[in-house]
Amino acid sequence: MKTKRITLLAIMLSLSIVLSIVESLLPVIPIPGVKLGLANVVTLIVMYIYGEKDAFMVLLLRIILVGLLRGNIFSVTFFLSMSGGMTAYLMMILFKNVKVFSVIGVSIMGAFGHSVGQIVMAIFLIERAELIYYFPYVLVISVITGVLTGLVAYKSLDIMKKVI
Repeated sequence: MKTKRITLLAIMLSLSIVLSIVESLLPVIPIPGVKLGLANVVTLIVMYIYGEKDAFMVLLLRIILVGLLRGNIFSVTFFLSMSGGMTAYLMMILFKNVKVFSVIGVSIMGAFGHSVGQIVMAIFLIERAELIYYFPYVLVISVITGVLTGLVAYKSLDIMKKVI
């Protein structure tokens, strides 16, 4: 792997970690546990510029490192983040490879996947099937946040492609 590529991926990982930590401190959305998903902008950018494998590594390392930095590694929060992130990643790959969806569409599906992954894991960990009723609200928020993060990723991709 070239030095420039490694350096840029390390910068993207750092950016995703900072965005994740900063976002967790901001009470942006009034529904508990729901965030904008700004760190997912970085995952999308890496996926479109460097590919799915590098995007997976940045995502996985971000989740692990944020868990370590926040002191909640292997906690319920960590497993919710991991399940949401992995489901979002799978959804983004699936819809990116269909080649019908724009970055914004892929982002919406990633946000949707993140919500599904988290709710399924929460039902499993907390053993409360009633959490499924939370799903319609989170689905609506996922579309909104997916559009917002998709727009940021779309604009950022233009800038990144010019820089690289």
